[in-house]
Amino acid sequence: MFLQRSSRIIRRQWQLYQGLNRIAQSQARTAPRGFHSTRDLRVVKPVLLADIGEGIVECEIIQWFVEPNARVEEFSPLCEVQSDKASVEITSRFSGVVKKLYYEAGEMAKVGKPFVDIDIQGGASQEDLDALTAPEPAREGASEPLNRESLSQASENQGSLSRVTESSTHEEPKPQPPVPKSKYASLATPAVRHLSRELKVDITEIQGTGKDGRVLKEDIYRFVKKRDSPTQPPQPTSPFPTKVPEDTDKQTETVIQLTNTQQQMFKTMTRSLSIPHFLYADEVDFSHLLELRRRLNNVLSQSAKEGEISKLTYLPFIIKAVSLALYQYPILNARVDVDTQTSKPTLIHRSQHNIGVAMDTPSGLLVPVIKNVGAKNVLSIAAELARLQSQAAAGKLSPQDLSGGTITVSNIGNIGGTYVSPVIVEREVAILGIGRMRIVPAFDENDRVIKKQACNFSWSADHRVVDGATMARAADVVRKIIEEPDIMVLHLR
Repeated sequence: MFLQRSSRIIRRQWQLYQGLNRIAQSQARTAPRGFHSTRDLRVVKPVLLADIGEGIVECEIIQWFVEPNARVEEFSPLCEVQSDKASVEITSRFSGVVKKLYYEAGEMAKVGKPFVDIDIQGGASQEDLDALTAPEPAREGASEPLNRESLSQASENQGSLSRVTESSTHEEPKPQPPVPKSKYASLATPAVRHLSRELKVDITEIQGTGKDGRVLKEDIYRFVKKRDSPTQPPQPTSPFPTKVPEDTDKQTETVIQLTNTQQQMFKTMTRSLSIPHFLYADEVDFSHLLELRRRLNNVLSQSAKEGEISKLTYLPFIIKAVSLALYQYPILNARVDVDTQTSKPTLIHRSQHNIGVAMDTPSGLLVPVIKNVGAKNVLSIAAELARLQSQAAAGKLSPQDLSGGTITVSNIGNIGGTYVSPVIVEREVAILGIGRMRIVPAFDENDRVIKKQACNFSWSADHRVVDGATMARAADVVRKIIEEPDIMVLHLR
């Protein structure tokens, strides 16, 4: 009897506990969570400037593609930056509204630090987003934010203005106010901006006809055609000055600011010249390679498909010869590292042969890198070289194309010059400079005078770690491979 009464009391207490627990859970579910909803509605995200290459700590802001209060989408371009290797377009990680720009165009931005703040959209409604980007009432001298609404409104106003002009041709035309410039209005792809720089056009002066006012190539060509029309005074085309200089004793000096590429080259070469160089030069006979190249080009011209290499130059053979020599002398593929704590120098050997090729581009000297040359044959080296050359000419080289080099080849001979004293690139210990090929008289084994295709190879090496004998032996390996190119057959992979 006592046990039955105790069990009933315990059962009632357990039921009462479960009831109270269910009430507490229901209240917790219905409790307001204003803090979390507010955070999802408007959260300002600082966008950090990511590392765009090895050893780069700061980049120059070339131009902005957005301005405060402009709406951006994920992966849309924010700005273009210039490092000591290349110009890179930075895209947005979020969709939202630009709230703050930390730098002006021309200033140096630190890697790993915020460079723009974006108010992400999150769970915000369309009304809230419109409230964030609603343009303020027009004020005299003020420009509207660069967003979709203002761009579309501007295009509609231009269209209505053109219709009124066509319908009232008998009236005297009224002067139109000048279009305000904006450094944030250059919505264009890198190829279009490169074309504008080549044609010396300020892209902010062009009315874009693309999506959201984006400037297209056709807009630039139309602008240049109008600018260079016969109504304009003809531009001098002669490379020689047409104006006779005045005969005066006064010297006139004009200050010219360095371009972005020149500024980065100034910094890089200043660091490179802290390396003690020594020069080693030799003459190489290209006669046999010339014949081999002629035969291979005949085969390629008949078998190459569209988009494939149909003609080989000498440079892929030279790059491959340098790679073969690096297997015997890996010190030339190393780099010097100094411990910051003990100041003790060490050599870091690298397994892959990433050979940089100095190129003369419209923006200046660039050194794109052919990666892992040891695993490539001559034809694949030529294909990668052609890709890098086309990307460099169009200004589209990526940071990956310009980083990771272990040794450099500079073919100055395609421009001119027989001898060259190349400067070692930082984080490398050797560089090869190639002079112009020329026909010189020579003696064969029977002492008869023959024609020889000769070219001078000039090597520079870091004399802190590379001695003259090592450099001479490595250069001789390259010379023998070029003079007897059939040796490459033994090393095909």
